[in-house]
Amino acid sequence: MKIQDVKVFVASPGRNFVTLKIITEEGLYGLGDATVNGRELAVAAYLKDHVAPCLIGKDAHNIEDIWQYLYRGVYWRKGPINMAAIGAVDMALWDLKGKAAGLPVYQLLGGRSRKGVTLYAHAQGATIEETLGAAQVWIDKGFKAVRLQCAIPGLEGTYGVKTKEQKDYFAMQSKRYLPPEEPWSTAKYLNFIPDLFKAARERFGDSVELLHDVHHRLTPIEAARLGKALEPYHLFFLEDAVAAENQESCAVIRQHTTTPLAIGEIYNTIWDCKGMIENQSIDYIRVAATHAGGISGVRRIADYAGLFHVRTAFHGPPDISPIGHAAHMHLGLWVPNFGIQEFVRFGTEVSDRVFSYPMRVEDGMALLEDKPGLGVDFNEDEADLHPYKRSYLPVSRLEDGTLWNW
Repeated sequence: MKIQDVKVFVASPGRNFVTLKIITEEGLYGLGDATVNGRELAVAAYLKDHVAPCLIGKDAHNIEDIWQYLYRGVYWRKGPINMAAIGAVDMALWDLKGKAAGLPVYQLLGGRSRKGVTLYAHAQGATIEETLGAAQVWIDKGFKAVRLQCAIPGLEGTYGVKTKEQKDYFAMQSKRYLPPEEPWSTAKYLNFIPDLFKAARERFGDSVELLHDVHHRLTPIEAARLGKALEPYHLFFLEDAVAAENQESCAVIRQHTTTPLAIGEIYNTIWDCKGMIENQSIDYIRVAATHAGGISGVRRIADYAGLFHVRTAFHGPPDISPIGHAAHMHLGLWVPNFGIQEFVRFGTEVSDRVFSYPMRVEDGMALLEDKPGLGVDFNEDEADLHPYKRSYLPVSRLEDGTLWNW
C-alpha cells in the first residue's frame, strides 16, 4: 500500500483547520488533523515542504516505522508544530489501515473496553445563576458531568465566558486580526470561584460531576489554596491549575489538597508527562492526539499513565477538527484507563458541510458508528469555499499591565 500523494488543506468553516490527506496507489486515502490554533500556516508549510516529500513511496501500513522516521529522523524533536504534523500523518495512516482492513480503528487498537465515551460539557455564564442555568440545559440532555466557568466580577473578559459579540470566533479578533487582550486578577478569581461551586452543589446535589478549568493562571501555592477551598464540593477534577512547563508544580499542589488534578493539553510527547505520571501528582492526563503525535503518540502516553493510576481526559476543544475528535473517540472506546472526554461540539452547521463524521451524542455519551478507519470524510470542494482567516488566541495581562498566562 504505497503512498502516492500527500495533500494539505487549510480551510476556515467557522474555525481554521489544517487537514492532511494521504492517498495510496490503490486509491485509498486517509485523513489527519494538524490544526495548531493561531499557527495553522506554520504546520501547513511544515507538512507541505518538509514532511510530504518524505512520505511518497513509503508503505502506508508501516505506521510505527513512519512515526519514528518523522520523530527521530528529523533530529529536532518535540514541539507543537512538529508533533502536530506527525499526529496528522499518524491519524491518516491509522485511517488508511482501518479502511484497508475494513475495520474501525478502535478494533485495530484492541477492541472496545466500553459501550460509549462519557463526555463532559461546558457551561458558562456572566453570573453564577446564568452559569448554573447553562449547566441545567446539559443536565437535562442527559450529561452526568459539566465544566463550570463564570465571569469574574470586576474583570472585563474571563476565560471560558464569551460575550454575545464573541459567539462568532473571529469577532474576538481586533480589526488588524491581532491577539485580543484580556485582564486578569488572581485575587478576584480566588475570592469568587468557591461561591460558584457552593451554589452548584446546592442546586444539583451530588448527582452531577463538576469540573473547572483554571487555564494556567495560578502559581502552585495559589492553586493549592483553590483546590483546598473547593474540596467540600468534590470536583471531578481541577484542570490546568498552573503553567504546564514545570512538572514539579503539580506535586506542590498535591501536598495541600485532595482535589483531583488534570493537565496536559499543551503537552506534545510522553516526555512532557513522564515525571508527573511517575510521581502520581496528577489524576488525569489531557493530551490531544492532534498535538501529541497522533494515535500512536497518545496510546504510548495512555499506556504509561495506566501503570500509575492516571486516567485519560483527552483535550476536546472546538479548534480540533472532527478528524481529531474521531481519533479521541476511537481511543476512548479502547483505552483501559479511560477517565472522561471533553466535549464542546463535534462540528457546526458550516463545518458539517466540510466534514462528515460517525459520532453522535446520547445521554452525555458519544457513540461511534462502525465505519472503517476513523469514519470521517472531507469535502474538498466545500472546504475551498471557506478560505483561511488569520486569527489568534487571546493574551492575558494583570491589571497593572504585566503579561500573564492565558
